[in-house]
Amino acid sequence: MSEKQAYPIGTKGEKWQQAEVDAWRATTSIKRSYQDQVQNKLSTLPSEFERIQYGALSYDQARYPLFALKSKQWDPSKINVLVTGGVHGYETSGVQGAILFLQQYAAKYLNKVNLLIAPCVSPWGYETINRWNPNAVDPNRSFYADSPSEEASKLMQLVASIEGGFALHIDLHETTDTDESEFRPALAARDGKPYVAGSVPDGFYLVGDSENPQAEFQKAVINEVSKVTHIAPADTNGQLIGVDIEQFGVINYSMKALGLCGGMTNSQFSTTTEVYPDSPKVDDDNCNRAQVAAIVGAIEHLLLSLGR
Repeated sequence: MSEKQAYPIGTKGEKWQQAEVDAWRATTSIKRSYQDQVQNKLSTLPSEFERIQYGALSYDQARYPLFALKSKQWDPSKINVLVTGGVHGYETSGVQGAILFLQQYAAKYLNKVNLLIAPCVSPWGYETINRWNPNAVDPNRSFYADSPSEEASKLMQLVASIEGGFALHIDLHETTDTDESEFRPALAARDGKPYVAGSVPDGFYLVGDSENPQAEFQKAVINEVSKVTHIAPADTNGQLIGVDIEQFGVINYSMKALGLCGGMTNSQFSTTTEVYPDSPKVDDDNCNRAQVAAIVGAIEHLLLSLGR
Protein backbone atom coordinates (compact mmCIF):
# COMPACT_ATOMS: atom_id res chain seq x y z
CA MET A 1 0.00 0.00 0.00
CA SER A 2 1.27 3.47 -0.87
CA GLU A 3 2.40 5.52 2.09
CA LYS A 4 0.06 8.41 2.74
CA GLN A 5 1.25 11.78 3.95
CA ALA A 6 -0.22 13.83 6.77
CA TYR A 7 -2.52 15.74 4.43
CA PRO A 8 -5.55 13.55 3.58
CA ILE A 9 -5.25 13.95 -0.20
CA GLY A 10 -2.42 12.51 -2.26
CA THR A 11 0.42 10.04 -1.86
CA LYS A 12 3.64 10.88 -0.07
CA GLY A 13 6.35 12.08 -2.41
CA GLU A 14 4.08 12.30 -5.47
CA LYS A 15 2.76 15.48 -7.05
CA TRP A 16 -0.98 15.77 -7.44
CA GLN A 17 -2.53 14.80 -10.72
CA GLN A 18 -6.00 15.81 -11.88
CA ALA A 19 -7.68 13.19 -9.68
CA GLU A 20 -6.15 14.71 -6.56
CA VAL A 21 -7.07 18.24 -7.66
CA ASP A 22 -10.65 17.07 -8.21
CA ALA A 23 -10.69 15.39 -4.80
CA TRP A 24 -9.38 18.55 -3.15
CA ARG A 25 -11.93 20.75 -4.93
CA ALA A 26 -14.71 18.43 -3.75
CA THR A 27 -13.79 19.33 -0.16
CA THR A 28 -14.52 23.03 -0.77
CA SER A 29 -17.88 24.72 -0.34
CA ILE A 30 -19.44 28.18 -0.39
CA LYS A 31 -19.16 29.70 3.08
CA ARG A 32 -19.93 33.39 2.48
CA SER A 33 -21.35 35.65 -0.20
CA TYR A 34 -19.22 37.66 -2.62
CA GLN A 35 -22.44 39.37 -3.76
CA ASP A 36 -23.47 40.49 -0.26
CA GLN A 37 -20.09 41.22 1.29
CA VAL A 38 -18.27 42.72 -1.66
CA GLN A 39 -20.33 43.57 -4.75
CA ASN A 40 -23.16 45.26 -2.84
CA LYS A 41 -20.67 47.44 -0.97
CA LEU A 42 -18.94 48.43 -4.19
CA SER A 43 -22.25 49.65 -5.63
CA THR A 44 -22.66 52.26 -2.89
CA LEU A 45 -19.25 53.94 -2.91
CA PRO A 46 -18.67 57.71 -3.28
CA SER A 47 -19.51 59.17 -6.67
CA GLU A 48 -15.87 60.14 -7.26
CA PHE A 49 -15.18 56.54 -8.24
CA GLU A 50 -16.09 54.60 -11.35
CA ARG A 51 -16.80 50.90 -10.89
CA ILE A 52 -15.32 49.00 -13.82
CA GLN A 53 -15.67 45.32 -14.60
CA TYR A 54 -12.39 43.95 -15.91
CA GLY A 55 -13.57 40.42 -16.55
CA ALA A 56 -15.28 37.43 -14.97
CA LEU A 57 -14.01 34.05 -13.83
CA SER A 58 -14.91 31.17 -16.13
CA TYR A 59 -15.81 28.96 -13.16
CA ASP A 60 -19.08 30.91 -12.99
CA GLN A 61 -19.09 34.18 -14.92
CA ALA A 62 -22.41 35.36 -13.50
CA ARG A 63 -21.36 34.69 -9.92
CA TYR A 64 -17.77 35.93 -10.19
CA PRO A 65 -17.48 39.21 -12.10
CA LEU A 66 -14.25 41.05 -11.36
CA PHE A 67 -14.44 44.69 -10.31
CA ALA A 68 -12.05 47.56 -9.73
CA LEU A 69 -12.72 51.10 -8.58
CA LYS A 70 -11.05 53.86 -10.54
CA SER A 71 -10.84 57.60 -10.01
CA LYS A 72 -13.62 58.99 -12.16
CA GLN A 73 -11.63 62.13 -12.97
CA TRP A 74 -8.47 60.32 -14.05
CA ASP A 75 -5.80 62.95 -14.66
CA PRO A 76 -2.63 62.02 -16.61
CA SER A 77 -0.73 64.76 -14.77
CA LYS A 78 -1.22 62.99 -11.43
CA ILE A 79 0.69 60.00 -10.09
CA ASN A 80 -1.01 56.60 -10.20
CA VAL A 81 -1.58 54.40 -7.14
CA LEU A 82 -2.65 50.74 -7.24
CA VAL A 83 -4.25 48.92 -4.30
CA THR A 84 -5.07 45.22 -4.53
CA GLY A 85 -6.81 42.94 -2.04
CA GLY A 86 -8.15 39.43 -1.87
CA VAL A 87 -5.52 37.88 -4.14
CA HIS A 88 -5.80 35.11 -1.58
CA GLY A 89 -9.55 35.03 -1.09
CA TYR A 90 -9.46 33.71 2.47
CA GLU A 91 -7.56 36.77 3.70
CA THR A 92 -10.62 38.76 4.71
CA SER A 93 -9.15 42.07 5.87
CA GLY A 94 -7.38 42.53 2.56
CA VAL A 95 -10.78 42.71 0.90
CA GLN A 96 -12.69 44.55 3.60
CA GLY A 97 -9.79 46.88 4.37
CA ALA A 98 -9.64 47.98 0.73
CA ILE A 99 -13.40 48.62 0.78
CA LEU A 100 -13.16 50.55 4.06
CA PHE A 101 -10.42 52.72 2.56
CA LEU A 102 -12.67 53.43 -0.43
CA GLN A 103 -15.62 54.25 1.82
CA GLN A 104 -13.92 56.54 4.31
CA TYR A 105 -10.46 57.68 3.22
CA ALA A 106 -9.81 57.50 -0.50
CA ALA A 107 -11.63 60.67 -1.57
CA LYS A 108 -9.20 62.92 0.35
CA TYR A 109 -6.35 61.83 -1.94
CA LEU A 110 -8.08 62.29 -5.28
CA ASN A 111 -6.77 65.83 -5.73
CA LYS A 112 -3.21 64.47 -5.65
CA VAL A 113 -3.26 60.91 -7.06
CA ASN A 114 -5.19 58.67 -9.41
CA LEU A 115 -6.47 55.58 -7.60
CA LEU A 116 -7.11 52.12 -9.03
CA ILE A 117 -8.33 49.65 -6.41
CA ALA A 118 -9.14 45.98 -7.02
CA PRO A 119 -10.51 44.88 -3.64
CA CYS A 120 -11.29 41.21 -4.33
CA VAL A 121 -9.05 39.65 -6.96
CA SER A 122 -10.12 36.05 -6.13
CA PRO A 123 -13.88 35.96 -5.48
CA TRP A 124 -14.12 32.15 -5.64
CA GLY A 125 -11.40 32.01 -3.00
CA TYR A 126 -13.30 34.62 -0.98
CA GLU A 127 -16.52 32.61 -0.98
CA THR A 128 -14.84 29.28 -0.18
CA ILE A 129 -12.32 30.88 2.22
CA ASN A 130 -9.46 29.47 0.21
CA ARG A 131 -5.91 30.39 -0.77
CA TRP A 132 -6.04 28.68 -4.16
CA ASN A 133 -8.40 28.88 -7.10
CA PRO A 134 -10.53 25.84 -8.09
CA ASN A 135 -7.63 24.36 -10.03
CA ALA A 136 -5.40 24.27 -6.92
CA VAL A 137 -3.37 27.15 -8.34
CA ASP A 138 -2.15 29.93 -6.05
CA PRO A 139 -2.93 33.27 -7.75
CA ASN A 140 -0.21 34.94 -5.71
CA ARG A 141 2.48 32.80 -7.30
CA SER A 142 1.07 33.32 -10.80
CA PHE A 143 1.78 36.93 -11.81
CA TYR A 144 3.82 36.22 -14.93
CA ALA A 145 3.27 35.79 -18.67
CA ASP A 146 0.95 32.94 -19.69
CA SER A 147 -0.25 32.70 -16.10
CA PRO A 148 -2.15 29.55 -15.07
CA SER A 149 -4.41 31.74 -12.91
CA GLU A 150 -7.34 33.62 -14.44
CA GLU A 151 -7.37 35.85 -11.39
CA ALA A 152 -3.79 36.95 -11.97
CA SER A 153 -3.94 37.22 -15.76
CA LYS A 154 -7.09 39.37 -15.78
CA LEU A 155 -5.68 41.72 -13.18
CA MET A 156 -2.42 42.02 -15.11
CA GLN A 157 -4.39 42.92 -18.25
CA LEU A 158 -6.21 45.65 -16.34
CA VAL A 159 -3.00 47.07 -14.90
CA ALA A 160 -1.28 46.99 -18.31
CA SER A 161 -4.14 49.06 -19.77
CA ILE A 162 -3.32 52.03 -17.53
CA GLU A 163 -1.07 54.53 -19.24
CA GLY A 164 1.88 55.83 -17.28
CA GLY A 165 2.22 52.84 -14.97
CA PHE A 166 2.08 53.13 -11.18
CA ALA A 167 4.31 54.92 -8.69
CA LEU A 168 2.92 52.87 -5.79
CA HIS A 169 1.41 49.41 -5.41
CA ILE A 170 0.25 48.05 -2.07
CA ASP A 171 -1.11 44.49 -1.95
CA LEU A 172 -3.21 43.61 1.11
CA HIS A 173 -2.79 40.17 2.71
CA GLU A 174 -3.10 38.21 5.96
CA THR A 175 -1.09 35.44 7.61
CA THR A 176 -3.53 33.25 9.55
CA ASP A 177 -3.35 30.17 11.75
CA THR A 178 -4.82 28.21 8.84
CA ASP A 179 -1.61 28.85 6.91
CA GLU A 180 -0.05 26.17 9.12
CA SER A 181 -3.10 24.02 9.84
CA GLU A 182 -4.34 23.77 6.23
CA PHE A 183 -2.69 25.71 3.43
CA ARG A 184 0.99 24.88 3.85
CA PRO A 185 0.30 21.17 4.44
CA ALA A 186 -1.91 21.19 1.32
CA LEU A 187 0.86 22.90 -0.65
CA ALA A 188 3.41 20.32 0.42
CA ALA A 189 1.04 17.50 -0.53
CA ARG A 190 0.20 19.08 -3.91
CA ASP A 191 3.89 19.41 -4.77
CA GLY A 192 4.91 16.00 -3.42
CA LYS A 193 7.19 17.53 -0.81
CA PRO A 194 7.50 16.95 2.93
CA TYR A 195 5.66 19.41 5.14
CA VAL A 196 7.97 21.30 7.48
CA ALA A 197 6.07 23.03 10.26
CA GLY A 198 6.54 26.76 10.63
CA SER A 199 5.14 29.48 12.87
CA VAL A 200 2.69 32.33 12.39
CA PRO A 201 3.90 35.75 13.58
CA ASP A 202 1.67 37.44 16.16
CA GLY A 203 1.16 40.85 14.62
CA PHE A 204 1.35 42.92 11.47
CA TYR A 205 4.36 42.82 9.16
CA LEU A 206 5.35 43.82 5.63
CA VAL A 207 6.95 41.98 2.74
CA GLY A 208 9.07 44.28 0.61
CA ASP A 209 10.82 43.58 -2.68
CA SER A 210 14.41 42.40 -2.30
CA GLU A 211 15.18 43.85 -5.74
CA ASN A 212 13.78 47.25 -4.71
CA PRO A 213 13.60 47.26 -0.91
CA GLN A 214 12.84 50.96 -0.21
CA ALA A 215 13.61 50.75 3.49
CA GLU A 216 12.36 54.24 4.40
CA PHE A 217 9.07 53.59 2.63
CA GLN A 218 8.57 50.31 4.49
CA LYS A 219 9.41 52.03 7.77
CA ALA A 220 6.86 54.78 7.10
CA VAL A 221 4.13 52.20 6.53
CA ILE A 222 5.06 50.30 9.71
CA ASN A 223 5.03 53.53 11.70
CA GLU A 224 1.52 54.36 10.51
CA VAL A 225 0.18 50.86 11.18
CA SER A 226 1.72 50.81 14.67
CA LYS A 227 -0.75 53.56 15.60
CA VAL A 228 -3.56 51.06 15.00
CA THR A 229 -2.27 47.60 15.88
CA HIS A 230 0.79 45.73 17.11
CA ILE A 231 3.74 44.88 14.87
CA ALA A 232 5.04 41.31 14.80
CA PRO A 233 8.34 40.82 16.64
CA ALA A 234 11.04 38.66 15.09
CA ASP A 235 11.32 35.11 16.36
CA THR A 236 14.36 33.77 18.25
CA ASN A 237 16.18 33.35 14.93
CA GLY A 238 15.65 36.98 13.97
CA GLN A 239 13.12 35.93 11.35
CA LEU A 240 9.48 36.14 10.32
CA ILE A 241 8.00 33.09 8.52
CA GLY A 242 11.51 31.72 8.08
CA VAL A 243 12.94 34.85 6.46
CA ASP A 244 15.52 37.19 8.02
CA ILE A 245 14.06 40.54 9.02
CA GLU A 246 15.39 43.64 7.25
CA GLN A 247 14.08 46.01 9.90
CA PHE A 248 11.38 45.92 12.56
CA GLY A 249 8.29 44.34 11.01
CA VAL A 250 9.75 43.98 7.51
CA ILE A 251 11.07 41.07 5.45
CA ASN A 252 11.90 41.02 1.75
CA TYR A 253 11.07 38.57 -1.04
CA SER A 254 12.13 38.56 -4.67
CA MET A 255 8.65 39.48 -5.83
CA LYS A 256 8.98 39.13 -9.59
CA ALA A 257 10.92 35.87 -9.42
CA LEU A 258 8.23 34.36 -7.18
CA GLY A 259 5.36 35.62 -9.36
CA LEU A 260 3.86 37.68 -6.55
CA CYS A 261 1.14 40.24 -7.12
CA GLY A 262 3.31 42.86 -5.42
CA GLY A 263 5.90 42.47 -8.16
CA MET A 264 3.67 42.80 -11.21
CA THR A 265 4.32 46.52 -11.69
CA ASN A 266 7.55 48.49 -11.90
CA SER A 267 6.40 50.78 -9.11
CA GLN A 268 8.95 52.88 -7.31
CA PHE A 269 7.25 51.83 -4.08
CA SER A 270 5.67 48.43 -3.52
CA THR A 271 4.84 46.35 -0.47
CA THR A 272 2.67 43.46 0.67
CA THR A 273 0.88 43.74 3.99
CA GLU A 274 0.40 40.81 6.36
CA VAL A 275 -2.24 41.12 9.08
CA TYR A 276 -2.64 38.43 11.78
CA PRO A 277 -6.41 38.16 12.40
CA ASP A 278 -6.14 35.26 14.88
CA SER A 279 -4.31 37.26 17.53
CA PRO A 280 -6.22 37.70 20.80
CA LYS A 281 -5.17 41.36 20.64
CA VAL A 282 -7.30 42.22 17.58
CA ASP A 283 -10.78 41.96 16.11
CA ASP A 284 -12.12 42.22 12.56
CA ASP A 285 -12.43 46.00 12.68
CA ASN A 286 -8.87 46.41 13.95
CA CYS A 287 -7.58 44.20 11.14
CA ASN A 288 -9.46 46.20 8.51
CA ARG A 289 -8.17 49.47 9.96
CA ALA A 290 -4.61 48.15 9.98
CA GLN A 291 -4.93 47.62 6.23
CA VAL A 292 -6.30 51.15 5.85
CA ALA A 293 -3.42 52.55 7.90
CA ALA A 294 -0.95 50.74 5.63
CA ILE A 295 -2.53 52.30 2.53
CA VAL A 296 -2.55 55.74 4.13
CA GLY A 297 1.06 55.42 5.27
CA ALA A 298 2.13 54.30 1.81
CA ILE A 299 0.39 57.16 0.00
CA GLU A 300 1.60 59.75 2.49
CA HIS A 301 5.19 58.59 2.03
CA LEU A 302 4.79 58.69 -1.73
CA LEU A 303 3.50 62.26 -1.58
CA LEU A 304 6.25 63.29 0.85
CA SER A 305 8.92 61.82 -1.42
CA LEU A 306 7.56 63.90 -4.29
CA GLY A 307 7.22 67.06 -2.22
CA ARG A 308 3.44 67.18 -2.60
